[in-house]
Amino acid sequence: MNTDKFLDHPDLGKLTLRLGVGFILLLHGLWKLEGGITATVEQVATNGFPGWLAYGTFIGELLAPLMLILGKFTRPAGLLVALNMLMTVVVAHRDLAFQLNDFGGWMIELNVLILLGGMAAALLGAGKYSLSKGKGKWD
Repeated sequence: MNTDKFLDHPDLGKLTLRLGVGFILLLHGLWKLEGGITATVEQVATNGFPGWLAYGTFIGELLAPLMLILGKFTRPAGLLVALNMLMTVVVAHRDLAFQLNDFGGWMIELNVLILLGGMAAALLGAGKYSLSKGKGKWD
């Protein structure tokens, strides 16, 4: 069996990336949609930003992940995900940025992994397994 061809499926890799990043982040957005974002507004304001910026959470954790999952406007969606995750580190986790957990893992590893996944989606585009079939200008 030729393993080069067996593992050479870039469009399937793009789909896997989009679904993984999209679903993980979408769950966080749905939780905030159901439970409210009062705590997020307070946390944003406590860190010196206008509280209304917290409502960007709905773009970064609901709209952008849905766009990733569907594969429509994938490149801007990936950038929105990356920006959203950068803000989570700055606002909620900056004091953890240089700490390890009890198992040797980086305390902000999930945030950074999703941030980098968003950047990868922005750079790679949607691929053929998407609503746009990878042919849209922003996909």
